[in-house]
Amino acid sequence: MDTGGAPPQRLIGSQSQVSITESLQTILNNSPDVASCRSKLLIPWQLMFLIVQVCDFAQTSFSSGMWSELRMSAKTFWGILALLRIFWCLLPQTGYLHPDEFFQSPEVMAGDILDLQVYYPWEFLSSSPCRTVVFPLITSGITYWMIKSLQQLGMWSNGINSYTLLVSPRLLLTTFSFILDYSVYRLAPFWGADRWNALVLLAGSYVTLVFYTRTFTNTLEGLLFALLMVLVSPKAVGYGTAPKSANSQAKPTRSSLIGIITVAGFFNRPTFLAFALMPLLYWAVLNATSQHSIKTIANHLLKLVSSTAFTAIIFTAADTLYFTSIGSEISLYSIKKNGLLSTIAQINQNVIVTPFNFLRYNLNPHNLAQHGIHPRFTHFAVNGIMLFGILHILAISVGLKMLTINIHQLSWIRLHNHRPPTMLVLAKGNPTLLSFYFVPLAFLSLFNHQEPRFLIPLILPLVLLITPQNRTLKWKPIIIIFNVLGALLFGCLHQGGLIPCLSHLEQLIHSPESLNHPAHYTLLFAHTYMPPRFLLSINKRDPLVEIIDMAGTEENILCQTLGQLANNIACGTRKTDKERTCHFFVITPGTVRTTIQKCGVLFKNETLIFPHLTMEDPPQISFLFSEKWRSQLGLYILQIDRNEQSF
Repeated sequence: MDTGGAPPQRLIGSQSQVSITESLQTILNNSPDVASCRSKLLIPWQLMFLIVQVCDFAQTSFSSGMWSELRMSAKTFWGILALLRIFWCLLPQTGYLHPDEFFQSPEVMAGDILDLQVYYPWEFLSSSPCRTVVFPLITSGITYWMIKSLQQLGMWSNGINSYTLLVSPRLLLTTFSFILDYSVYRLAPFWGADRWNALVLLAGSYVTLVFYTRTFTNTLEGLLFALLMVLVSPKAVGYGTAPKSANSQAKPTRSSLIGIITVAGFFNRPTFLAFALMPLLYWAVLNATSQHSIKTIANHLLKLVSSTAFTAIIFTAADTLYFTSIGSEISLYSIKKNGLLSTIAQINQNVIVTPFNFLRYNLNPHNLAQHGIHPRFTHFAVNGIMLFGILHILAISVGLKMLTINIHQLSWIRLHNHRPPTMLVLAKGNPTLLSFYFVPLAFLSLFNHQEPRFLIPLILPLVLLITPQNRTLKWKPIIIIFNVLGALLFGCLHQGGLIPCLSHLEQLIHSPESLNHPAHYTLLFAHTYMPPRFLLSINKRDPLVEIIDMAGTEENILCQTLGQLANNIACGTRKTDKERTCHFFVITPGTVRTTIQKCGVLFKNETLIFPHLTMEDPPQISFLFSEKWRSQLGLYILQIDRNEQSF
C-alpha cells in the first residue's frame, strides 16, 4: 500500500479575502472518500498545506494596526485552530510518539473490555502494579464499552475496527483538551494577558495539537494541572483586568475540589506533586493572608483533608479490586466465618496503592537506567526548546530579567534601607507564574530519566507568562514555522507508518478470503516501536495471529529468526496449524531493508507505507536527494516466500 502522492497545488494565497471555509471544502473535495481515509489511516499532504495557509491567514490578519480587528482576528483564528484539532484527530494522526500512548490505556482496556489479543505491560501486571486503572477506565474504557454495547445491540455491527479503536479514545481526550482553552480563558485576565491572543498561542502550539489529543498519562496530568490553576486563582474582575481588591485576591476557593484534583493527579502520575506544589502554596498563602476568621480557614482545611482522604480511598479500592481477587474472596459469609478483624487484616495484606509502587520503582537508579539516562540539564536545555521553541527561551529571558531586578532591589535596600518606587514598578510581572513554570521543571530535572512529554503540562503557565510580554508578535514567523514543523514531524512522520501498517494488516487478516480460508499469520516487527496489538482486532480465542517484536535486534539474530520462519519452523507445529496456510510478514523501515536483504530471504510481495521516519535508524541524507528517497522515508511490509527458500 503506497500511501504517497504529490502534494496539491497551493490552495490559499496571501490575500485574506479568500475564505478558510472554501479552502477546507476544496481539500475535502480533493481528498479520498471517508471510507478510504478510514481504511488507510492516512495523513494527506493537503493537511500540511492547510496549516501553512492558515498561518498565511494569521500573518495577514495580525498585520493590521487596529487592535479591535486584531482581537477579532485572534478569536476567528482560535476557532479555526480548534476545528483543526478535532479534524486532525478524526483524520487521524499517524505519528507514533511513544509506546506509552497505547500500552498504558487503550491496549489494556481493549483486552479487558473487548476481549482482544493485547500485550499487558509490566505496570499493569498483578505482580507489579504501578499504574492506576481508574483513568484508563475513564478514557479508553468508557469509549470501548460504548462501542461494545452498540455492537451487542446490533446498532453497529462492525464497530470494532482499527479506526474506531484508535480514534475513539483520542476523540475523548481531544474533547478534554479544551479544558486547557477554558483555563486560559478564565486565567488570562487575572494574569494580565489578552484572552484571545493567549488562546491562539495555546491552540497553535503543536504540543496542543499532537500531545493533548493522545492517550498519555502526561496529557491527563496537564489537564488536572490546568484545573488546579483555575481553582487556586481568584476570579478575574472584568476583561483583561486583575482583581480590584486584596479581599478578592484572598477569597478562598473550593477546597474539596482542590483536594480531589490533587489526589487524582497523584494517582495518575506521582510527578503531579511537582506541578501542584506552587499552586497549592499560592492558594495556602492567599487563605493565610485573607481577612477570614480562623474558623473559616479551619473549615476549608477540613474540607481539603476530608476530600483528599475520600479520593485516595476510592482510587485505592478501585486498584485493589482490579489487581487482586480480594473482591471475590470477601463476602458476608466469609466475614461471619473468619471474623471482622481477620477480614480487615486480609484486606490490609492485599491493598494496592499504585503511586507508592511507582515511586519505589522510579527512585531506584538501576530501574531508571533501563529506560535511559539523561543529563540533568536535558529538560532545561533540550526538552523545553523541543516542545515550546522560542517560548521557552523567552521564559528564561523573563526569569533572568526579573532575577536581575530583584538582585538590584536587594542591593538598594541594603544601601538605603528602603525600596525605591521605580524598582517596585520594574519588579512587577508574574513571579508566581515563573514559579509555576520553573519549579516543576527543576523538580523533574532531579531525575536522570528525562523525556520531552514529561513537560507538556507546563504549556499553560508558559502561555500565560509570555502573552503579556508582547514579545510573541516579534517572533511570530518563527513561532508559526516551529509549530508547523513540529506538528508534521511528530503528528505525521515520526514512526508514522506503523499505525497505517497495522490497519492494512487488520484488513488483510479480516478479509473475506481469509475468513473463508483461515490461515496462520506471523508478523515480525523489526526496528520499529512496539506494535499495539489491539489495532489488529484479534479475539483472544483466535490463535491464528502471532506477533514477534524484534525491536532493534542485531543483524545476525534477525537473520536467524527469518531463516526459521522461512523454513516453517515457527508455523505448523500445532495440530490446528497443519491444515492451514501459513503467511509470514516482516515489517521494517526502508532504512533497514538492505540489512534484511542480506539475510538471503526471498519475498514475493512488498508493500510500502509512506511516510515513516525512524530516528533510531535515520535515513541517509544522500538518499533523500535521490530516487530512493521514498523508500528511506517509508515502512515496508515484506511477505516471505517460503516455497523458494534455499537455506
